[in-house]
Amino acid sequence: MSFKDMESVAQAMVAPGKGILAADESGPTIKKRFDLIDTESTEDSRLTYREMLFTTPGLADYISGVIMFDETLRQKSAAGVPFTKLLSDMGVIPGIKVDTGAKDLAGFPGE
Repeated sequence: MSFKDMESVAQAMVAPGKGILAADESGPTIKKRFDLIDTESTEDSRLTYREMLFTTPGLADYISGVIMFDETLRQKSAAGVPFTKLLSDMGVIPGIKVDTGAKDLAGFPGE
């Protein structure tokens, strides 16, 4: 990717009036959310939830990018369209969470 391409992506991500949707809940985190609404956290229920988010009418009017969890990156809509393509086709930039969770800072346990 060239600098020009990166600059275009960066500008699109911070477009006025838009934000980034953090849909990168790990398995344990999304389970906690589903427990609150008495819903079992299964691959199907997580897929249904994410599809509801990503197909919300007007999403691209307010969301410039979506941070996804590894599982989500590989999922497809009920119509068989990969979520990454579904979002890209709307002009929303798909991305992935790359960290593996909080770790102690070297020499500073608990930080």
